Amino acid sequence: MRALQKRAVGVLTGLAPEVIELGGLFQAAGHELALVGGPVRDAFLGRVSSDLDFATSATPDETQAILARWGDAHWDIGKEFGTIGASRFGRRRGGEDVVVEVTTYRTDAYDPSSRKPEVVFGDSLEGDLSRRDFAVNAMAVRVPDLTFVDPFDGLADLARGVLRTPVDPRQSFDDDPLRMMRAARFAAQLGFAVDEAARAAIVEQAERITIVSAERVRDELTKLILARGPRAGLQVLVETGLADHVLPELPALRLEIDEHHRHKDVYEHSLTVLDKAIALETGPDGPVPAPDLVLRLAALLHDIGKPRTRRFEAGGGVSFHHHEMVGAKLVAKRLKELRFDKATVQAVARLTELHLRFHGYGEAGWTDSAVRRYVTDAGPLLERLHRLTRSDCTTRNVRKAQRLSAAYDDLEERIARLRAQEELDSIRPDLDGTQIMAVLDIPPGREVGEAYKHLLALRMEHGPLGDERAEAELRSWWAAREA
Repeated sequence: MRALQKRAVGVLTGLAPEVIELGGLFQAAGHELALVGGPVRDAFLGRVSSDLDFATSATPDETQAILARWGDAHWDIGKEFGTIGASRFGRRRGGEDVVVEVTTYRTDAYDPSSRKPEVVFGDSLEGDLSRRDFAVNAMAVRVPDLTFVDPFDGLADLARGVLRTPVDPRQSFDDDPLRMMRAARFAAQLGFAVDEAARAAIVEQAERITIVSAERVRDELTKLILARGPRAGLQVLVETGLADHVLPELPALRLEIDEHHRHKDVYEHSLTVLDKAIALETGPDGPVPAPDLVLRLAALLHDIGKPRTRRFEAGGGVSFHHHEMVGAKLVAKRLKELRFDKATVQAVARLTELHLRFHGYGEAGWTDSAVRRYVTDAGPLLERLHRLTRSDCTTRNVRKAQRLSAAYDDLEERIARLRAQEELDSIRPDLDGTQIMAVLDIPPGREVGEAYKHLLALRMEHGPLGDERAEAELRSWWAAREA
């Protein structure tokens, strides 16, 4: 723990001078101020947190008055919960703003059937820390004197890599069921284990998560998926039964798919695909910057249609015909219920639908038309589809894996060649709507759309035709149509 303390001193002493100044203002006014939660935890982990969250003995009105003097701007959007925010512009290194949120000491009271806590202000820092989700988040540093406060041995838990609640976990999770989701999220973000008592309480009370709003569950799930190690968090969700209530399609993937019960199940396969997809994300200037929510959700959920489509074949085989189409519908339904935005729902569902499109490429030998359709069907999701498809090849057969990888290398090379030749990202017919109306001497209407689709199909099949040939093909189609 000495190493942790030494690391924390280095981070905390580097706090912006404005923060120390703010502590002095609260102290001069007769109030306590302490840095709490994530920023303190991260300091011991050697990380500088972008969030500066404070707890205070001052009332929200008193806090607002002090922050109005200290900051260049302040806001009271969270005042009913005791939180006031403020910022100073461009004061950090690199010209970043110093942004703080200060919350009056709280003791939350919960109606067991309610989705939201009733806010009751407390009178001590220790009482405020007792209502935190985990002991590693229940540490504080008083400012301006930088006194460390750790009433629940959070530092010891931090050293051991354990998530333990400050109070009885059954009480903690009963008070706020979303804390159970946070256990999984922090397992993913920090790589920590959930202690036995907390895990047992989650198993016992998992159904209570159903009283929490879908939006709050979605936000925790999103943070988990975007964490550095989402597999660990997802395993907590599944093993404790939480996933049965928030993402039931995930535990449903635990299928044995050979007659000897030796084959990895679809659940483990999906976690492996997720790991591989994360490894294929790029830097900020690449086509799929990390972390990418759409790619990660698609990697995790791409096979959720398999339980619905599983069929046992003669000879002991198993089939999952059309699971990509069924899965796309299930993905859309689940993500909508979790209140994900429309664009994310559509993108993840589309990737699920397309994830098998590549199979057979190596054996069948696609035409240029098939390659064009692959690109146009993927549209702006093409780079994600590349990564999803590659990640989905998890066979332990080395030769087969090498063959699949080589086939996809070849497909990407063909796409690159065609793109250079034809600007594949924006394939259009050789004639636009105005030209079609001029050639056929017809007004705007359904026939123009039909002609456009015909020319687009020719363009997809044969590549660029040129205006002269396109006009001839258009006249021929029109004449045959009117015959």
